[in-house]
Amino acid sequence: MRDKYGVAHDKYCYPDSDVLINLLDIQDTDALEEADAEFTAERYRTYKPSLLSLSDFSFEHLKHLHHHLFQDLYEWAGQTRDVDISKGDTRFCTWTRIEPEANKLFQTIPTLADYHDLDELIEKVADLFCELNLLHPFREGNGRVLRFFFEELLYTIGYDVTWPKISQQDWIDANIAGVNLNLELLNMIFKQAISEY
Repeated sequence: MRDKYGVAHDKYCYPDSDVLINLLDIQDTDALEEADAEFTAERYRTYKPSLLSLSDFSFEHLKHLHHHLFQDLYEWAGQTRDVDISKGDTRFCTWTRIEPEANKLFQTIPTLADYHDLDELIEKVADLFCELNLLHPFREGNGRVLRFFFEELLYTIGYDVTWPKISQQDWIDANIAGVNLNLELLNMIFKQAISEY
């Protein structure tokens, strides 16, 4: 994994490397990215959801999903990071504030049931996605686990999610715009993604 967070040589990486220490002991960036893609795709495919209500969509559930996706790769799967990270000009939540900030955000999830107008729901969901992305609670895999979480969350309130085929850079641009208080790009992504089932 290339050091996209600017914290190479932290305790999560092999010495003198920006490759994350992993259970497969892969120390080549490209090989780890390939293994990561294959293992997480299989874990995603074989996930067996429980019957959940909105109140079940807690920070603990997000950690559970992260563990499920990344358990084959990282010893710390499902655990919050304990280093500070940033990407470009975006500084993510200071690691000591992740739990308290997460608890505030996750308390708002049950209110999604109050939104009966799809456009209003999309605006609320895009805003929540942006805020949770700013937490970036895990050392790796934040975007994938958030999309997984929102698929399950939205399904619980009656919507299917099919993410539009956009590039990783488009996702990054949408999230950066959100950080700068412009949710238009995230709204557009969710508008394309969400449909009633």
